[in-house]
Amino acid sequence: MKEKHMNKASKVKNKELRTLRSMTDEEIDLSDIPVRADWRKAVVGKFYRPIKKSLTIRIDADVLAWLKRPGRGYQTRINGLLRQAMESSPRR
Repeated sequence: MKEKHMNKASKVKNKELRTLRSMTDEEIDLSDIPVRADWRKAVVGKFYRPIKKSLTIRIDADVLAWLKRPGRGYQTRINGLLRQAMESSPRR
């Protein structure tokens, strides 16, 4: 029963998408979308998630202990420190 309902819903959505694709921008009714005029509280890059890469790195034991001292998340702290260094360095 569940699959039957999902297939029906998918067919309806696909039909709607085909209809929208065939329309020009001027033909699409945007009146139900609220206008966002004030962008002062907008956050740039809020949903940006860079691709992570796995690697092996050798770090001095005392540096690693310092990074692990606050608890879980030391790899995130390493990434944050490297990102700060990257963003503060002059671009080449």
